Amino acid sequence: MITALVYRLLVLTGGTLYPAYQSYKAVKNKDVKEYVRWMMYWIVFAVYIAAETICDMFFSWFPFYYEAKLILIIYLVNPWSRGSSALYRNWVHPWLVNHEREIDRLLDSSKSKFYNQFTKLFSRGLIFARDVVATAAIRSSELNSSQKID
Repeated sequence: MITALVYRLLVLTGGTLYPAYQSYKAVKNKDVKEYVRWMMYWIVFAVYIAAETICDMFFSWFPFYYEAKLILIIYLVNPWSRGSSALYRNWVHPWLVNHEREIDRLLDSSKSKFYNQFTKLFSRGLIFARDVVATAAIRSSELNSSQKID
């Protein structure tokens, strides 16, 4: 059985760094076929990471859980199995096509809400910083005045 740390190191190298380098090579060489292959991988990998985050809370205690996840990553990355392409074409792409409008609406709404909240928080932060600086200036002035009197 492998530990969570060993699993993370293997996924970092084999599931992230290797595909990142292969993606770089596809872009550098303008290889559209490889570019599409690695784009499908990254989309499936993003779905995997999202699902993994939730599944880890419930299943991490199962025997050979990390080994099973590692086998899945190998299946996704392996150029012979084309696992990420198969999962993308059979599951992810059809689901995205069916839910694209809902996802776009949710993203637009979320962007707007995030921007509004960020603006409010930033404004409050500026007001707080202004008040802190003003208070410090007043106290400094009062301290200087009291020292001159003594």
